[in-house]
Amino acid sequence: MELQTWLLMVFTCCYAVPQDMSGKQIIFPVKSNTAYVKITPDMNKIFFAVTVCVRFFTDYQTKELTIFSLATPSHADGFVIFRGDGGNYRVYIGDQGIYFWGLPDKMNEWNSVCGTWDASTGLTQLWVNGKPSARKALQAGSSISGTPSIILGQDQDAYVGGFDVYDSFYGHETDVHMWDRVLSPCEIQSYMKGEVLSPGNVVNWNALKYTRHDYVVVERMQNLTC
Repeated sequence: MELQTWLLMVFTCCYAVPQDMSGKQIIFPVKSNTAYVKITPDMNKIFFAVTVCVRFFTDYQTKELTIFSLATPSHADGFVIFRGDGGNYRVYIGDQGIYFWGLPDKMNEWNSVCGTWDASTGLTQLWVNGKPSARKALQAGSSISGTPSIILGQDQDAYVGGFDVYDSFYGHETDVHMWDRVLSPCEIQSYMKGEVLSPGNVVNWNALKYTRHDYVVVERMQNLTC
């Protein structure tokens, strides 16, 4: 009986099957360097363009939060979105980062964030709550290659590891999608309004393959109207 229970725990923790997460949220209720969700992407390829969109909810303004972390064997910060102190944002690609300032970040409300990158020009942009940032150059002519490790809840300072409580995410996340192309402004605005026209072909929240580790809660979104 004990062996059967142990095998069930291993199977539940380590084997990812697609789940429809529509209308659900992932909650990281404590600051830690052990709680995270590992996502298995739907494709493994060399990326020359990326769009990542996430919705998050937090009350933290004075702590750096890792919104999305993609690492490869050669780059711990393969594609990472940070929300920094005071609501500024950073995007890292291939271990190089750039800041974005003055975006309409909110506390104790849902924030919609999309980050885009085009390797051909290096142009990188963030959208927050419907407002675009200036486009800035980052890693022009580069690519994101190697089997991706995609983590929610922690920043990877090493491939699938190197977690630091200072960089952990503390709050709620939902509607996580990733595409292997740069979405148009109209597509991004549709996401911001809660209307994903075409789910992500790399990470699809509506058919998400993931595993939970340590103290992570998955539950339905709360209806705040009575």
